[in-house]
Amino acid sequence: MTTDTITDQPSRFSIGPTAKVWDLPLRLTHWSFAFLVPAMWWSAENSEWALHKGFGVTLLGLLIFRILWGFLGTKTARFSSFVKGPGSVIDYLRGQYNHAIGHNPLGALSVLALLGVMLVQVGAGLFSGDPYDGATGPLNPLVGVATADALTQWHEWFYWVVLGMVAVHLTAIAYYAVIKQDNLVGPMLAGTKAVDEVVDDNTQTPLVGFVISAGLAAGTAVWVAYGAPPLS
Repeated sequence: MTTDTITDQPSRFSIGPTAKVWDLPLRLTHWSFAFLVPAMWWSAENSEWALHKGFGVTLLGLLIFRILWGFLGTKTARFSSFVKGPGSVIDYLRGQYNHAIGHNPLGALSVLALLGVMLVQVGAGLFSGDPYDGATGPLNPLVGVATADALTQWHEWFYWVVLGMVAVHLTAIAYYAVIKQDNLVGPMLAGTKAVDEVVDDNTQTPLVGFVISAGLAAGTAVWVAYGAPPLS
């Protein structure tokens, strides 16, 4: 049996066959998001601005990595494998969409929405702040005072939008667990999922794709942390 096919050996978490669903880089990124969102709230509420900025730059790097991984990563991580049109979403809601592993068309909307609101929140935070109290984002010097003030206000209230999207995400997880008897958390922890029939595993993690994604993400985050100085 090759590594690209289903394994029919029982795992510690299931009796039937299992399939590889989520790669390790994607899982680590996912759980880092889960840590950083509340950590950034805590650091802001307690005026731990050095931590807050560090968390923000880290989140920026992870978001860049996730977007690049959506093109260079494994099959279930790639946007092309799960982002579908309205017709597929409707078919899924009607129970007429053949979905094996990975995000379903409706879950894809949640993924895009979460990535989008986090990008907006981080982007506003990079430029926000008041230079007179020292609590400024690394790109604050690149904009005027009025723009920084507007982005600061946006950054403060838009966090509730982020929390709203997180709440929707958690509600969906609970719905699938209770109503559909589909555990979404376990596969995101272990990387594998119990399946009812034989399906192909997720593809192998591409080393080159990982190096490119991680390198560009880390490099961009560090560059932004230093105030995005000219590259030449």
